[in-house]
Amino acid sequence: MERPDLSYVENEFQASVAVKQRILVDAEFMQQVTDMGHLVIDRYEAGNKLLIAGNGGSAADAQHIAAEFVSRFNFDRPGLPALALTTDTSILTAVGNDYGYDQLFRRQIEANGVAGDVFLGISTSGNSPNILQALEAARLKGITTIGLTGQHGGSMRELCDHCLCVPSGDTPRIQEAHILIGHTICGMVELALFKDPRPSS
Repeated sequence: MERPDLSYVENEFQASVAVKQRILVDAEFMQQVTDMGHLVIDRYEAGNKLLIAGNGGSAADAQHIAAEFVSRFNFDRPGLPALALTTDTSILTAVGNDYGYDQLFRRQIEANGVAGDVFLGISTSGNSPNILQALEAARLKGITTIGLTGQHGGSMRELCDHCLCVPSGDTPRIQEAHILIGHTICGMVELALFKDPRPSS
């Protein structure tokens, strides 16, 4: 069996870099990320929390991002309230069994979300039914919605208060950019709310 060689590895890295370069020169996209960071800062200052959900790899991204807020990102500081709605197997299986898979995140938002919170929905296609349902529920509760998706945006575009569409149709590239965006917003929040103990360079 022939194995992928160095050129395959180089192409993968180049493809990932190319997407990020397209984002970097898109002034509107970069401003959107900045505005979203400021929004999350404002909501934390007001005593609210962040709710995050996605499916598959995006579920792992939701958990990854939540962990950065709750534990730490660049330096030690108090934990920030962030919940990945993908982690409680009893809730997921109960809601899935009793109401259907498309209700998984909606039900949790109805139960745990309050006006002023932020819901971050992640879907590379922008059409995941359970994310769309969650966005609708969040809107009804006065929860601000942020969407992370791919280049076409899907149905999420119309349901999000703020929607970032990564300029790619390739799922791995989209997911890589989503984590970068999540990390960037977390870093902004951390710097705004807590004094950075690291020496300035």
